[in-house]
Amino acid sequence: MTNSCSKQSPLPERIADVEQLDELLSRPTPGVVATMERLEGDVIILGVGGKIGPSLARMIRRASGGRRRVIGVARFSTPELQKQLQSECIETIRCDLLDRGQLEALPDVPNVLYLAAMKFGATSQEGATWARNVYLPGMVCEKFRNSRIVAYSTGNVYPLVPVVAGGSVESDPPNPVGEYAMSCLGRERIFAHFSQTLGIPVAVIRLNYANEMRYGVLVDLARKVLAGEPIDVTMGYFNAIWQGDNNAMTLQAFDEAASPPMTINVTGRRTLSVREVAEQLGKLMDRPVSITGEEAPDALLSNASLAYRLFGQPQVDESQLIRWIADWTVRGGPTLDKPTHFEVRNGRF
Repeated sequence: MTNSCSKQSPLPERIADVEQLDELLSRPTPGVVATMERLEGDVIILGVGGKIGPSLARMIRRASGGRRRVIGVARFSTPELQKQLQSECIETIRCDLLDRGQLEALPDVPNVLYLAAMKFGATSQEGATWARNVYLPGMVCEKFRNSRIVAYSTGNVYPLVPVVAGGSVESDPPNPVGEYAMSCLGRERIFAHFSQTLGIPVAVIRLNYANEMRYGVLVDLARKVLAGEPIDVTMGYFNAIWQGDNNAMTLQAFDEAASPPMTINVTGRRTLSVREVAEQLGKLMDRPVSITGEEAPDALLSNASLAYRLFGQPQVDESQLIRWIADWTVRGGPTLDKPTHFEVRNGRF
């Protein structure tokens, strides 16, 4: 993969394979390159083994031109990922972050990306959810008290809001629904506490929802359309952002880390209709679409105007993303088989 963002080709009409997808997801924008030029020191990614971590690690590596260490930390339940990252000059450390001894043994690095979290299975594993989403951030802050931290949160900390309102903004009071969302607000509160008491610069990213060819709300809908399954439109509206744009905004957030923390919504520009997107996917994939239910007047929606002012507009619009995913899905492209469950309205994941 090239390190130069000045020689990039334009966005393709279709994404042919995983290799091209990985290149696009990790393609650094000029803003990311500028941030990496300002940022001093190495970067460690806690929870690199998830959906977003590998492409973030690659983007840092490309934007830095190999001038800094990029260290990915995870349990690496899939050994192939660890080998792949190492082959791309990304250092890896196998670690159970909840084991204090293993956490303390990690190298002291001035820049931390916190991606570790638990969502699915939260309803049946409430203790583990709170341990991973709330207790662990406190341990991480104590370990990396001299670092700058960009930490993922979620738009789930907001309540369902009227669709006509345009989405929650950062100054709106949180009102999480369900234990998973409550634990995510707890994670934010722990980062805020240690940021203020230890003077740690922190930026919190409330993401809602990242998409690429292998996962995301749009993939969930495309797979249902392809399989001929009915589309329930009760949760009738959502936001979606290309994961490459999310990656770029996340890395630029290192510039905004502060004490007390800076909170930034990251999502797409438009409020998307489930019904309209499903019908568009049906046309692109040449499949009939079956709709059930009626749209509720509220939904989980975020407004990312602040992120756009700070980092610029997304490079990939929602229409392009829908076309890419329709093409990928109908060709039988691989997926991660990790549905978002975006349609859940009671917070029970």
